[in-house]
Amino acid sequence: MICENHTQVTEFILLGFTNKSEMQVSLFVLFLAIYTVTLLGNFLIVTVTSVDPALQTPMYLFLRNLSLLEVCFTLVMVPKMLVDLVSPRKIISFVGCGAQMYFFFFFGSSECFLLSMMAYDRFVAICNPLRYSVVMNRSLCLWMAVGSWMSGVPVSMLQTAWLMAHPFCGPNTIDHFFCDGPPVLKLVTQDTTMYEMQALGSTLLFIMFPFSLILVSYTHIIKTILMMPSATGRQKAFSTCSSHLIVVSLFYGTASLTYLRPKSNQSSESKKIVSLSYTVITPMLNPIIYSLRNNEMKGAVKRTITRKVLQKLDVF
Repeated sequence: MICENHTQVTEFILLGFTNKSEMQVSLFVLFLAIYTVTLLGNFLIVTVTSVDPALQTPMYLFLRNLSLLEVCFTLVMVPKMLVDLVSPRKIISFVGCGAQMYFFFFFGSSECFLLSMMAYDRFVAICNPLRYSVVMNRSLCLWMAVGSWMSGVPVSMLQTAWLMAHPFCGPNTIDHFFCDGPPVLKLVTQDTTMYEMQALGSTLLFIMFPFSLILVSYTHIIKTILMMPSATGRQKAFSTCSSHLIVVSLFYGTASLTYLRPKSNQSSESKKIVSLSYTVITPMLNPIIYSLRNNEMKGAVKRTITRKVLQKLDVF
């Protein structure tokens, strides 16, 4: 739309966390450390699940894709956030803002569906163990993984194209550390009721629908586990699901606070903290959770590291 008597916004200013230089340096060091751990942890999982013969199962195929998604997810906003912390002008172009928003929605929606695919995998493994290898065959698992990645395309295109098509003729200061939907929505200079209704519908479809599938899967899983006669069997079954449940709780719990109420009265600082938890903290915790709570992963990591060390020793 055309801005009458006003100039169309061509760039946005990201306020970030603070204007105090000493705080910015401290935050830069902290977030850089977190980002480094995130990349190393997720790439370690991708490497280990790719090369270790014992981990060539559907569960670890999905885990490998989750780690790749986490790397892409953080790549969308963390490098820009780090640059802004040490830059005097925290500027992002209109096109850059739209691109950042698109890929943020894309990877976020894809992760929602991938988490539901992982829940289905655990459902089949625990509730139908004799048919697991038949049901979760390689072809189906690959299609499920590809489908999870592609599920982010519709919501990201619709949300971004519709929001960025609104007129931005007034303020251009985004009270956030990246171009997220709710803070950008506040800068639109016309009524956004229709968009908010569409955004809520998309949220319910692309966030709550996968979450519903996870709830259904775990309802059946818990019933099956409680009916197991062996305490050891119950403990093992709970152990295989606990890591996934923790990750789901972290991701959905924080994301729902933001996207189920696009224009809530929550303070901007608290919103930033909530956004920080699922954009920066959760991607770092995921590989730690899966590594520490999974004996197969711990064993595979040790074997991979030992193999690399021995290879280097052979060179010398």
